[in-house]
Amino acid sequence: MSGDKMNFRAAFMAAPGPRSTREAAVLWLKGLCMGGADIIPGVSGGTIAFITGIYSQLVDAIRSFDVLFVRRLLRLDLAGALAEVHVRFLACLLFGILTAVVTMAGVMNYMLNNRPVEIWSLFFGLIAASIFVVGREIRPLNAANLCFVLLGAVGSYLLVGMIPVSTPETLSFIFLCGAIAICAMILPGISGAFLLLMLGKYEYVTRTLKNPFLWNNFVVIAAFAAGAVVGIALFSRVLHFLLSRWHAATVSVLTGFMIGALRKVWPWKEVLESAVIRGKMHVLRTQNVFPDGFSGEVVLAMGLFVAGVLVVVVLERLSNRVK
Repeated sequence: MSGDKMNFRAAFMAAPGPRSTREAAVLWLKGLCMGGADIIPGVSGGTIAFITGIYSQLVDAIRSFDVLFVRRLLRLDLAGALAEVHVRFLACLLFGILTAVVTMAGVMNYMLNNRPVEIWSLFFGLIAASIFVVGREIRPLNAANLCFVLLGAVGSYLLVGMIPVSTPETLSFIFLCGAIAICAMILPGISGAFLLLMLGKYEYVTRTLKNPFLWNNFVVIAAFAAGAVVGIALFSRVLHFLLSRWHAATVSVLTGFMIGALRKVWPWKEVLESAVIRGKMHVLRTQNVFPDGFSGEVVLAMGLFVAGVLVVVVLERLSNRVK
């Protein structure tokens, strides 16, 4: 028994992850920020992962659940399977994300409904500053890579401005929606909820979560979850390949994604189209506008923009100290 425990302990420590309480606390803080971002519609936790310097680690951690891991599980080599996956990294990060979801969801919901300008100003500053942080990784900064930045920016700008479409409710399409939406977890600038809305399945999928144990709803959730597992497994490998083979070009496109996403988080908006989803009014299409004049709200928004920039600076410095 004690030998098995030692095997599991050694397997747990063999996987990549924080080696000290300080490193674990910093990683938890990064997860907290990722979770806070995921609560905001239109903001991706992948953006925060990029800002805080753990993007490549996150992709590698997801990739660690591979065929070798499955084979060892099937052989009941649990310690060997545990040693294969980046469980310490993911445990700290997911704990931070869960902490944010549990503690900040109510606050974020209140801010979005009652103080939208202020909360969007904070995230506008956060993403705007992150563009410069991530952009520094583009080496060399030549004409070709600048074209990739422009390509990513235009694509993201057009995507966040799309109007939701009418789509089928077949299980195969729900599977596809799960595969696409989960990619936003590691794709800076775009949120999974927003992609579901664009695919016309946000209301359909969230409705099934109200009664998950009804057979029809359970089948839909299972199809969506299966798509999410397949999607994240495949997409993480594609991203790893791109970052390994064409690092500068890939980072350029991802930087462009964040530039284009600024359209979504601009604080002052005029609603052009809305719809009632599950008894609540949801904005489908907006138009960015400038504030009517210089007021106390504008001053507060500017202050929160600066606060967002400072958050990025602090997180980056913490990341650099841990490295």
